[in-house]
Amino acid sequence: ELPKRSRRTVSKSTSLTCPFAGSCEVSKALRRHCPACRLQKCLNVGMRKDMILSAEALALRRAKQAQRRAQQTPTQLSQEQKKLVQTLLGAHTRHVGTMFDQFVQFRPPAYLFIQHQPLPTLTPVLPLLTHIADINTFMMQQIIKFTKDLPLFRSLPMEDQISLLKGAAVEISHIALNTTFCLQTQNFLCGPLRYTMEDAAHAGFQEEFLELIFRFHGTLKRLQLQEPEYVLMAAMALFSPAPNLTDRPGVTQREEIDQLQEEMALTLDSYIKEQEPRPRNRFLYAKLLGLLVELRSINDAYWYQIQRIQGLSAMMPLLQEICS
Repeated sequence: ELPKRSRRTVSKSTSLTCPFAGSCEVSKALRRHCPACRLQKCLNVGMRKDMILSAEALALRRAKQAQRRAQQTPTQLSQEQKKLVQTLLGAHTRHVGTMFDQFVQFRPPAYLFIQHQPLPTLTPVLPLLTHIADINTFMMQQIIKFTKDLPLFRSLPMEDQISLLKGAAVEISHIALNTTFCLQTQNFLCGPLRYTMEDAAHAGFQEEFLELIFRFHGTLKRLQLQEPEYVLMAAMALFSPAPNLTDRPGVTQREEIDQLQEEMALTLDSYIKEQEPRPRNRFLYAKLLGLLVELRSINDAYWYQIQRIQGLSAMMPLLQEICS
């Protein structure tokens, strides 16, 4: 980088003359003594006037350098953020982390077991619908327990808790379910059971909806999230499942909920930055925000699917209450 005084001299097109006929010594100690000789020395060693950055260009370059340094500087979670992460992880472990292994308790059709065989042509759909109703109800129960185990959630008025749960329960269930998704087989592996797209289609879910679901889970799984990232993403969905708060009837503490969502978002961003530099971290936070928006569409489409499958919504009064 060129000496600042020489750069400013050229930039201003100042005409300089040495009072001593260009015989001044230019050294570290005397470099400010004669601007004309200083400039001439710079030109003699190869400085080109046409390569000098303008003040605006130089400011932009320095700003980019500062941004790169800031990005390279490790970001550490504050003590409050670390406590928040531990609280979320504790509630998740108690109520969500092991719930998929318990699906086998709910009268599963035989062809859902890991030794999966081709679907028999004459297999009745009712056992599959009953199983889907049972595991969905169980998931909603566990997610409610998860949210009730969060002091920040419990501190809100009851009407706000109900409104937030209605908006986010299905979204949280899909974030948690992603931990069971296998990219290689495109199956959900839940204990001894595995669920395929064909199972859902056989139950009556439309192909377009299933493609949306499986595309979402494939995209999220490829990000290779750690458990804290999953639970922080779920917390963001809980405290702000919609693009804004105006379309959630019953919410009273709008500003407080918005602050809680911001706290979850900042903690997630800081957690990602705190990790050792990995290629997957590039734009990871932005990608997760985009997937949260996509979850909103899945939420709306899911309830439509449940209603159109005859008899299914009646089997799930809890989910019907949440989605209504």
